[in-house]
Amino acid sequence: MPGDALAEDLRRAVEHAGYYPALVADVLAVALGGEDVAAHLVHQETTFDGDEVRRHVTVVVLTPTRLVVAHADDGTDVAGETAGPRSHAAAASTEAVPLAQVRSVLLSHVVQRPDRYHGGDPVAELTVTIGWGSVQRLDLEPATCADPQCDADHGYSGSLASDDVVLRVSAAADGADAVARALRFAAALSAATGAAAGAARTA
Repeated sequence: MPGDALAEDLRRAVEHAGYYPALVADVLAVALGGEDVAAHLVHQETTFDGDEVRRHVTVVVLTPTRLVVAHADDGTDVAGETAGPRSHAAAASTEAVPLAQVRSVLLSHVVQRPDRYHGGDPVAELTVTIGWGSVQRLDLEPATCADPQCDADHGYSGSLASDDVVLRVSAAADGADAVARALRFAAALSAATGAAAGAARTA
């Protein structure tokens, strides 16, 4: 089975997430192509859409040369081959990005009682935003000037952000261990992308 090629600790994390682990393991193994796993982060979330519950798991794997991202979630129901009840479906996709193409790694730390924070204390929440240009978000708002009485049309101002993957891990929802794992992955990813960017500049 392709999933047998996965690093054992990654396999355990995928199985612990509990969302169709055999499917997630197989699509990851194909995308990894036998490369070693340097670090990984597995994040599961459940969303509610009206009366419908949807599950989603994101797996981000760092290899010596690439960032591999896998998404798996509940897909739309599909009709069976024969007439009868409709069957449930799941969708899984992967994307592999060379480390030199990762443009940004944004880390947002949230701590409780910052007045009592000491170096090395655990954080309450960590958001990891990784961008490589596949998804661009444009935020626009009406432009203004310094004159509060001015009612002229100044057009729009905005910002363009790249956020291909956004993972929010909190101690309250996911546990303190999950936040610690996310921090370790973020540190490994930041070091790897920094080294890749330096190598690209000197090449």
